[in-house]
Amino acid sequence: MPVSLSSTSKSLPSLIHSRKNARLTFRLSSNSSRFLLCALLVATFCLVQNDITFKKAVESHPRLSLYLGGNKCRWQPPNYEDPPLNITFHKTLVAGFPSGDKRLVFLQMEALTGLTAKDEWKFEDGGYTNHPFIKTNYPTHEGIWSWGNHTDQVMLVVRSIRTTLVEYHNILWDIDYAETYQEAFSRTENLFLERPPLDDWLTWRDLRVKDEIDWYGWFIDYWMEGGLMRDIFTHKITTPEQWNMVTKPTVYKKTDVAFDLIVGNDTDVEPSKDPHCINDLSDCRPSHIISGERLVTRESGPVEGRKIARALKGKQGISDYLINEEAWDCIWSELMVKKKGDKTFLDRKGIAESNYNFSEEMINAMIKELNRLIDKYGGGSQGEWSQESAKVLVSLLMSHRDLLYDEMEDVKEGRILLDNNDILGPDTRSRMFSTNR
Repeated sequence: MPVSLSSTSKSLPSLIHSRKNARLTFRLSSNSSRFLLCALLVATFCLVQNDITFKKAVESHPRLSLYLGGNKCRWQPPNYEDPPLNITFHKTLVAGFPSGDKRLVFLQMEALTGLTAKDEWKFEDGGYTNHPFIKTNYPTHEGIWSWGNHTDQVMLVVRSIRTTLVEYHNILWDIDYAETYQEAFSRTENLFLERPPLDDWLTWRDLRVKDEIDWYGWFIDYWMEGGLMRDIFTHKITTPEQWNMVTKPTVYKKTDVAFDLIVGNDTDVEPSKDPHCINDLSDCRPSHIISGERLVTRESGPVEGRKIARALKGKQGISDYLINEEAWDCIWSELMVKKKGDKTFLDRKGIAESNYNFSEEMINAMIKELNRLIDKYGGGSQGEWSQESAKVLVSLLMSHRDLLYDEMEDVKEGRILLDNNDILGPDTRSRMFSTNR
């Protein structure tokens, strides 16, 4: 069971600002030419044998999802053996803001192919493997680019800003605000069991949500603009120096790395990209955008599941393992309707998600950020943002904004009852207190 914050001696502010920090190293050694030749022959034989064994396992493994004909299937766990290094996969990076929606996407991929996904921190902790699907929170402070140049396309998962922030906190609570990857991994059995106490949510919310709203929009900008470096809180194009500081909240305080302080509001900054989006992945822009909400509903879920499958269809190495297209809808149903497979945030028990309220000023801040993104990427059929991914993104963001408008109206009409803290919010309370002094 997750550990309630009230039962731990750690303070919430110090815990929620703690983040992971690590480096990735690779080593390659060589020997004499004669020994190297022999070694290469032996290695080649072993790799070929390993490849044959792996393919036979994929073809005959009784635990892989099965196509039964007639649009029917039976889900089985994927093959958890590491794929051999000599198979060339067209690899997919599943990127999303910290939350539980990426898990839904890679579970679909695993069920469709029998191949497993890998978390970014497992590369950091255990070294490189040839997994074709990689999950990442990068470039947020919860992520790390640990896979080098071993990805070929980006699938961006977008869920509403409101539900994303609630589930982000849920996961932090599940792992007791772990300070290291090792601590977080040791608490994974606590994931997705239940929702946290409202008092814990309110404390985290008032401390973090206003900043996380900015992080959310900045995260979308990063991938849509192919790694262009921007300041998180002003969204202005920034320098590599300031970008590398503001993205490390465990090292630098927000006030110490403010754009005006490090760069200057009147400075003409030369645009630059994250070197990873130049040296490791030639195009960081998403080839596909998946909706976290649409994937889970009976009305739109099968269609969204097919989008995931089509992103894998025909890709080198992947198409050999992709289940028959007639089974795609069935695979979605096995996972989402029949709840087979690993736990997800859909399995949480306890308090309803809708009971995790936001103050009016927080809802307004979310709407403002969504308006910024919609205005930016909704440029119509011509111009910089005419590609399909921008149209999909804007459609999703507009639907998310409409729900926030509805929520605000419910608050004003009394259909959602907020206490004084919810109505005011931390910024409004601060202004009132300073005025009354």
